[in-house]
Amino acid sequence: MVARSGPPRNHGDIIMRVVCVIPARLASSRFPRKVLTMLGEKPLLQWVWEAATSSEMFDEVAFAIDDRETARLIDSFGGSYHMTCPNCQSGTDRLIELQRQGTLKGNIWVNWQGDEPFIHREMIENLLQSTDAPHDIWTLKKEINSEEEIEDPNVVKVVTNHKGKALYFSRSPIPYDRDGLEEVTYYKHIGIYAYTAEALKEISTLSPSPLELAEGLEQLRFLDHGLTIQVHETAYDALGIDVPEDLARAMERIASQIV
Repeated sequence: MVARSGPPRNHGDIIMRVVCVIPARLASSRFPRKVLTMLGEKPLLQWVWEAATSSEMFDEVAFAIDDRETARLIDSFGGSYHMTCPNCQSGTDRLIELQRQGTLKGNIWVNWQGDEPFIHREMIENLLQSTDAPHDIWTLKKEINSEEEIEDPNVVKVVTNHKGKALYFSRSPIPYDRDGLEEVTYYKHIGIYAYTAEALKEISTLSPSPLELAEGLEQLRFLDHGLTIQVHETAYDALGIDVPEDLARAMERIASQIV
């Protein structure tokens, strides 16, 4: 159990219980066994665990894993975990499995991926700022200032309406600057989510959509089926470890923070 130091979140007369699940799949396709990799002097998963627990924003934090080797690593630094099915196709599926089992209970479920070591408290505050509003899902965006990131298909872009509700996510540069005015603002999607318990239950009944399969983005399934995704802006950037080359960039970031 992790004590939360922030103010309680009320929804009417109900105190909102916020749980954080960190999915950590061993058989990653682009970076096999990355959840066991070292990032500097600590395992990658230990960086994520320490960031999540030190934020003091959650009532409970736990990994959702699928392999005993990962379990032994988490035991080595005192983390908490629950076993989930190796056949889960996404991190969200692991949250759904824990919800169905009754292993964890919460009004709001945060999905913090096990390859995101640089998310911190301020970003969680950005994420959870409107959990008393009638949305299904919350996530984050950050303005892109690099042409390289705009064109990079590994950087997911998001467009929202004037109230911050997601309209579409894509690996392509969106919106398209048809007339070359260079006045378009692009936003990258920061891949951390918060779901209501009810939204998770609904997602568990949904089949993958054509848009999701085309882009390889599960959040398009949510939009396709009419779930609302509120996207809050953050001034902070994340750096997910998607491929082995990302480890060098992560080490540079750690070094700059130490300095």
